[in-house]
Amino acid sequence: MLAIAALLLPAAAQAQNLQLHTTVFQGEERPYWLYLPQDAGQETPLVILLHGHGAKAEGYRPEMAELASKEGFALCIPQGLKDSKVDKSGWNVGYPVQEGLTRDDVSFVCWMRQHLAREFGIAEKNAFLCGMSNGGEMCYIMAYRHPEVFNAIASVAGLTMQWLYKDFRPSAPVAFMEIHGTADKTSMWEGDPFNTGGWGEYIAVPLAVGTIASASRCTYETVETLPKLGDNTNQVILHRYLGCDPVRDGGPAAEVRLYEVQGGKHSWALKDMDSCARIWDFFRAYLR
Repeated sequence: MLAIAALLLPAAAQAQNLQLHTTVFQGEERPYWLYLPQDAGQETPLVILLHGHGAKAEGYRPEMAELASKEGFALCIPQGLKDSKVDKSGWNVGYPVQEGLTRDDVSFVCWMRQHLAREFGIAEKNAFLCGMSNGGEMCYIMAYRHPEVFNAIASVAGLTMQWLYKDFRPSAPVAFMEIHGTADKTSMWEGDPFNTGGWGEYIAVPLAVGTIASASRCTYETVETLPKLGDNTNQVILHRYLGCDPVRDGGPAAEVRLYEVQGGKHSWALKDMDSCARIWDFFRAYLR
């Protein structure tokens, strides 16, 4: 049985018409915040946005809610649940603090895409996934294990955990993008093979993105230096991995992108680039 409740957000977010809903998955109550365009229907695209470790879905990334209102896509921000060893919410990606946690957040994300389509009559063909940090790790896991669920996936400051890299391979081409700062001390650009940061072992960001590009059968790379947004902003280098042939490779054309924010830290890089608009522009290319 589904338990659906709708509560209005605080006044600061009411302009975006976000509502709080709850549902039940595998015996646990799962809250999520949802924006629906007024004329939402089967053709309305859906973006599921996953917050970082210790963050809250309520009020998360209002820039994405504003963009959803402007561009006419539905936006769902589910709330992650508490870890097993620390009092912080997040997604089960195999961190040391999540040791012993059996919650299957991968199945939950897959299920949410189906639940939202069924419950609200949206996103029959077009659903997308994005997330930051811990939510970005979920994006990589979904790209490896369930590339068929979403048209395209975008990670911000996300990582490929070493267990994922060693035990799995992406099973099909997948359109994917990553935004990542080279000076990120939380999700380090160069990787952390010895778990010096406490998040577990993970691989270098260029290798993480390159692995998905290889699995997506991309054959070449272009490099573009984007215009700086101001004197006190970081330079952004866009790496595009192209050449996936849907006829040859048995799947949709799948571009892979890496936005290298030179000197960027652990953030959405909003001062350096219009990250939300870049994500939606990438997603929009994969509308069916």
